[in-house]
Amino acid sequence: MTDLSMPFSRRGFLTRASYAGALYSAAKLFPFPAIAAELADDPRVSQTVIADKGFASVRKVGDGLYATISDPSKGTQTLCNGGFLVGKDSAFVLEGFISAPGAAFQWETLQGITQVPVKAAMDTHYHYDHSTGNAFYGANGTPLWAHADTAKRIVTKYGVLQGVSKSAALAREEKAVKEAKTELAKTHRQGYLDAMSNIFDAINATTLTLPNHPLSASKLPLKVDLGGLTAVIEHYPGHSGTDLIVRVPEQNVVYTGDLLFSGIFPVTFDDRATNSGWRQTLKTFASWDKDTLFVPGHGAICGQEGVALFRSLFDDIEEQAEKLHKAGVPVSEAVDRYVIPEKFKNISPFAWDFSIGPTVAKFYAEWGAK
Repeated sequence: MTDLSMPFSRRGFLTRASYAGALYSAAKLFPFPAIAAELADDPRVSQTVIADKGFASVRKVGDGLYATISDPSKGTQTLCNGGFLVGKDSAFVLEGFISAPGAAFQWETLQGITQVPVKAAMDTHYHYDHSTGNAFYGANGTPLWAHADTAKRIVTKYGVLQGVSKSAALAREEKAVKEAKTELAKTHRQGYLDAMSNIFDAINATTLTLPNHPLSASKLPLKVDLGGLTAVIEHYPGHSGTDLIVRVPEQNVVYTGDLLFSGIFPVTFDDRATNSGWRQTLKTFASWDKDTLFVPGHGAICGQEGVALFRSLFDDIEEQAEKLHKAGVPVSEAVDRYVIPEKFKNISPFAWDFSIGPTVAKFYAEWGAK
């Protein structure tokens, strides 16, 4: 299991890196619908897509609001979800995605809808599946907004990997597979290694482009006037320490970035991820209007039922982890002993050591601190 307290290093990065390869593997086993069934009759959500490339599709989710929903089972050009907002005077684009072609697909779809200028693009956080396509915006001279720590995190987490020997970078993960004490642990470590191999390849195939318009958390929320459409950028803790969301309160629509996964277990690998902070954020989401529409970072567009499900996943992991903790099971064993209950059998987990394992470990750390 990842040592979440280890100092940064190239190998340390790989033990906390993002989860594209794992998501792609999971997509082969679990469906990735674009819209939750509960929204079939929501008049804000168009049942007909505006554009569809297989790996992602774009549909209208409000007046001037559009969502780009990825289907990684059909390709990883976008991988995460995104979207764009169109007012009378300007447009605002969300996410750099995992590749420049992915960002280009969303941009070209926008250009087919309106000719208003693009005010800016924004990464909801620094993780590479949301930012390594930023080169497209750089090439087009588009201002790129993000949390003030995003550029630094991209450099320290990803810049050091470019040009590094893959065998050396993955040596720690390969060793973990060989030294696993049980078949279950070996399976978890192998899934992690497979994902890291894919991630390494993706990082070394891109040109890193940094956000040039940092948003200080102390100066948020920030209202963005697009002309008859006002978006609000807000910062919340939980997934990466750099997480931003975009809300359109007048229409009860929220683009959450990875602070919400729809029908997917929480991913807490990041050294700045926090179980308690994230759960407080989800409590805030749940306090909003019952008709709030959420465009999550991954998974289907959903309503409050999606938030409730995500909270229940955290609850179940905590419940099982607490029993292990009280029984004196060490964290090194506990990270592999969570059992997905029957009621969640269709919920998609990423690689174990990106999601369930580190979530258990962080609960142990929080209880130890108390």
